[in-house]
Amino acid sequence: MKSKVDLSTFDNSWYNPGSGAVVRALWFIVNACVFNSYLFPFSGLKVILLRLFGAKVGKGCVIKPKVNIKYPWKLTMGSNVWIGEEVWIDNLDRVTLGNNVCISQGAFLLCGNHNYKKSTFDLMVAPISIKDGAWVGAKSIVCPGVTLGNESVLSVGAVATKNLEARSIYAGNPAEYLRKRNVLD
Repeated sequence: MKSKVDLSTFDNSWYNPGSGAVVRALWFIVNACVFNSYLFPFSGLKVILLRLFGAKVGKGCVIKPKVNIKYPWKLTMGSNVWIGEEVWIDNLDRVTLGNNVCISQGAFLLCGNHNYKKSTFDLMVAPISIKDGAWVGAKSIVCPGVTLGNESVLSVGAVATKNLEARSIYAGNPAEYLRKRNVLD
């Protein structure tokens, strides 16, 4: 039986990542040498570079080593955001991180996917929004178009395929509601 999938017909010419080829090439080098490296553990330099490349970054942000950010000009970070080691922000679309957001080690924010129903495997993109006080656990995945509500928790290794309600804890693949989150003073 011949496959109906024909990747030779794939066409994402409609997609424009923005900022032009030269800026994208420069960012590729900066991302590889400074962000996705253990050589520069200092957050201050990373914040300056993100802003230089068009990201909106609040105060007091911590960005650990080995972070991979696809397009900084599609990234907005509030104040006091923590991004752990080996986080991958694959922001083919907008990624918005509110204030006091924690993205733990190895988490993957994925704004793009392919339409498996079409023989041409079309690219699909959608934004991600992580609201104030939310926590994305280590090795977890946030899928395209998902919003994590205020102070919600996506636990370790979970996969968010739909929106998470505010002040709630989710776990599993796909992530399911576990219980309310009570934040103590």
